[in-house]
Parts: sequence; C-alpha cells; structure tokens
Amino acid sequence: MYNMALVVIAAALLIGLLVAEHGRDPRRILLFKTPLSCLFVLAAVIQPHAVPSYWYCIFAGLILGLVGDVSLALPGDKWFRIGLAAFLAGHVLYVAAFVGLTGIVHWLSPVQALFILIGAAVFRMLRPHLGRMLLPVLLYVLVITVMLGGAWAAFSNPAVSQQAAWFIFVGAVLFYLSDLFVARDRFLSRGFANRLLGLPLYYAGQFLIAFSTGLVG
Repeated sequence: MYNMALVVIAAALLIGLLVAEHGRDPRRILLFKTPLSCLFVLAAVIQPHAVPSYWYCIFAGLILGLVGDVSLALPGDKWFRIGLAAFLAGHVLYVAAFVGLTGIVHWLSPVQALFILIGAAVFRMLRPHLGRMLLPVLLYVLVITVMLGGAWAAFSNPAVSQQAAWFIFVGAVLFYLSDLFVARDRFLSRGFANRLLGLPLYYAGQFLIAFSTGLVG
C-alpha cells in the first residue's frame, strides 16, 4: 500500500519535473526534483531489512543519487562534476550490494562481455567530445559497466528471489540507459528529448532498486 502511494506521488512529481524541464526554469526544476529524489530514498527506508548489508549499501547509494540529482540541476561545470562524483560513488555502493548477493561463478557469463563491448562503444562515441572530462567519464563508464554486470550476476544467482532479481536487473538497466541520455545531452546534442526520455528511465530504475531492498533475503 505504502509502495503504491509512493509510486503515485512520484509519478505526479515527475510530470511536474518534466514540465519544469521543458520550461527551463531552474527553481521549478529543483522544486520538483528534490522531493522526487527524496521519495526513492524513503522507498528504501520503509522496506524490510532482511539483508542489512545489502540495504545499507543501496540506501547509501540512493542518498548519493539524491545528491547527484540536485547537483546536476544546478548550472555550471563544478556542479556537474560534483553530480558525476556522487553518482560514481553511488554506483560503487550498488556494486558492493550486488557482490554481496553473488559468487564469482555468477560473474562468469558471455553477457558480461557484451556489457564491456557496449561500454567501450559508448566511450568511443563520447571520447571526441569530452575534453577535460575524458578521464572522469572513462572512470564513470567503467564503474557503471561493472554495476550493470553486478546486477546481472545477482539476476543469475538462483538463491536470489525471482522478484528481487528482476527488480535489481531491470532497475540497473534503466539507470544505465538514463545515463546515456545524460551523456548525450551533456556532450553530444542538448535537447528536451534527452530529459523527456532519460528522467522517467532514471526514476523508474532508482525506485526498482530501492524496492529490491525489501525483496532480497
């Protein structure tokens, strides 16, 4: 019941955020984005903590996601770098959470090679446009690729409940796809379409990951 209420409120705030993004109003963007991101943190808070180590890592990662969201909503390269660092640290925590659900055997899959190839292709596409951001973006691509691989490893572990596995993997994929739109908007082609597509993917991914904390065990 509480989860559904959070989703409904989040959907309403997301619509408001997209309208604010279309109008390019920074104050309205923050007005909708901040409480919307607080909701995925709250979503984790109200879940059962059956696996405390998993819950704490995901919760800390969500907090960093909130910091990143607010930072990216502020103008200037400094805030973009702060946001990038927050998301990078958040992905590291997600990796730690997923590693706790898996063994080395679950990482040995041809699918992992596919993720590496996709990450390499993304970086190759972005590289000519990165300038001084080349090394930070390279590190970010590496970490988010490992995060996606960790989600797949958790998905591949039969000891993880089927519902939790789907929430983890789909959440990670949606987060990954949303980052592609952030990169496209920042380095390739700015436009509202990037946020129109990327923001729903991002928030859906974060909420799925948050809800997964109550499903593992």
